[in-house]
Amino acid sequence: MKTVAIIQPYFFPYPGYFRLFAAADEVVMFDCVQFPRRGWVHRNRFARADGTLDWLTLPLAKAPRDITIDRLEFADNAGPTLEASIRRFPVLDAGLRSGNDLVQTMLACGRDVTRYLIDTLAATTRALGLRGPGIRSSSLNIANDLHGQDRVIAIVHALGGTHYINPSGGRALYDQETFRNADISLGFLTPWSGPVESTLSRLLTEPAPRVADELRLQSIVEA
Repeated sequence: MKTVAIIQPYFFPYPGYFRLFAAADEVVMFDCVQFPRRGWVHRNRFARADGTLDWLTLPLAKAPRDITIDRLEFADNAGPTLEASIRRFPVLDAGLRSGNDLVQTMLACGRDVTRYLIDTLAATTRALGLRGPGIRSSSLNIANDLHGQDRVIAIVHALGGTHYINPSGGRALYDQETFRNADISLGFLTPWSGPVESTLSRLLTEPAPRVADELRLQSIVEA
């Protein structure tokens, strides 16, 4: 049995996101869908000096409203712009001054935003002792007229998967019978009950094994 998970690439997401990497044999980066401008692909919240949370947003090049994630690019001078922004957040500024590997990875913007997100996710999974992100969905040549769960099923089939897992929030999106008819079993992670702050903040202030143990203990899959 091969277990596949499919998720949009997020910018240093909370630990619950990484449970899919603990539970699946392969985690596909779902970059062939429209970029959600109010989502977590290009931004996250960190604590300022007074303890209030504020957004840190990646400096992206201007793009059409309907652009897909795989076509996102960084704006010119993105690295210095991002470095100036992270200095507003004490935990990130301290990581920058100490030469922390994860913060250094954060600053390596390049041009391709999805490639950057995969690199930052890979650096985080290494720190947590987890398998890293796998293939980009945009590389699989899935038919453009497939949407929703039909697109997910096509991706799982393309990878030879027999089991698909998703965060608990996907229960309303997927139908057990439809997956069963496609010869794929369907499972969901139990709801996350831990902190929802960025994993980067956690790894800059806590031992990585503690964070890893927390997410592994909650990597429980139910039908």
